[in-house]
Amino acid sequence: MLNVCKIIIHIAILYCIYLFGNWIQTALGLFVPGSVIGMVILFILLSTNLIKVSWVENGARFIVDNLALFFVPATVGVMNYFDLFAGKGFLLVVIVLFSTLLVMASSGITSQWIMHREEREHE
Repeated sequence: MLNVCKIIIHIAILYCIYLFGNWIQTALGLFVPGSVIGMVILFILLSTNLIKVSWVENGARFIVDNLALFFVPATVGVMNYFDLFAGKGFLLVVIVLFSTLLVMASSGITSQWIMHREEREHE
């Protein structure tokens, strides 16, 4: 029971940061989505140790572990626009495969760069 309460509190902290990012986006009329602004705010708060990782770790882990469930509504929503995608199936498959490979390559290169940089700092 204690672990469930801890997860709820962690998710509430993350949600408040998300809402703050949305508020900034609305108040300033920015074209960047509020969720991205919230993510940047969370990164800054974690980098400056204003928020400890342990304050959001269990909630973030719960969300990531159940991430597939969050895509179900979006996938069902796509079915409402089936006529929009009809006839372009092959092109969409090519775009999805290319973008997936691009994300995998850029993530791998970035993580390798960070690991090499950290190794040089420790030497």
